[in-house]
Amino acid sequence: MSIVVVENLSKVYPVAVKEPGIKGTLAHFLRRTYRSVNAVQDVTFEIEMGEVVGFLGPNGAGKTTILKMLTGLIHPSSGRVRVASHVPFRRQADFLKKITLVMGQKQQLLWDLPALDSLKINAAVYGISDRDFQYRVGELTEMLSLEGKLTQPVRKLSLGERMKAELLAALLHQPQVLFLDEPTLGLDVNAQVGVRDFLREYNQRTGATILLTSHYMADITALCQRVLLIYAGQLIYDGSLEGLVDRFAPYREVQVELAKPLPKDKLSTYAEVEAIDGREVRFLVKRDVLTSTVSKILAELEVIDLTVTEPPIEEVIGRVFRAGVVS
Repeated sequence: MSIVVVENLSKVYPVAVKEPGIKGTLAHFLRRTYRSVNAVQDVTFEIEMGEVVGFLGPNGAGKTTILKMLTGLIHPSSGRVRVASHVPFRRQADFLKKITLVMGQKQQLLWDLPALDSLKINAAVYGISDRDFQYRVGELTEMLSLEGKLTQPVRKLSLGERMKAELLAALLHQPQVLFLDEPTLGLDVNAQVGVRDFLREYNQRTGATILLTSHYMADITALCQRVLLIYAGQLIYDGSLEGLVDRFAPYREVQVELAKPLPKDKLSTYAEVEAIDGREVRFLVKRDVLTSTVSKILAELEVIDLTVTEPPIEEVIGRVFRAGVVS
């Protein structure tokens, strides 16, 4: 069952055009002219209940604009959106209880107060009973390893601890859908791992649906089976990470250590030679002939070691964004 349904979603912003100089300033003041900027263009996708979906795109691609339309913060110019059976921009109370939005560069906790005080405010806003409040805070505190931290002023917490406390505040009302915009932004490696582990466990324990944007590919590869790629406001790929690699990186890298050096012209008869360093050779081999090529290398050359590797996912994503289309 789809909990997020997006059909032909578009958002167009009018942007004032101003010519340079005094004349342009006066004209801009007296009578402004505008041009239209298509931030999001005809985007369609669905997300099933319990899915963890990665939402990728370069800066300015339209990711945050789409998240804001999905959470009802801005009205779409055209198209249809339903989240948890609600129209987001109506901002109905029942809808707001079913979703949460966490933005890594913004905070909801009060800076000079203990995080627990902000959590009590959230509990009052969402009508959470004292009994449920105590149980949920205890459960989430344990899952996030925040024991002893919630009674300290937020400003005294580390960045990683603050991010975890922000997640706790956002999940206190047990939302069905989590919209996470760069939740590990600026965190060190250990803190990033902690947040990822928590989100994985939370999804498995509650069945919550997660739509995650991140510039850290480790977040996506660790959590997401499916990814949406957006470029210049358009959805250019919707599928698995493996499928993206299969379609956009048709080669495997085969690294071979030989018993003795061989000339490039001889090695080129096996596959495209990417690099040679003494006895170490790096081949680029097409996927459809990988097995036969490796078998031939092992049968005909004196091989000490052989390794087959996938291209780094960061490299694949970078190629997609540079091309602006998935071929």
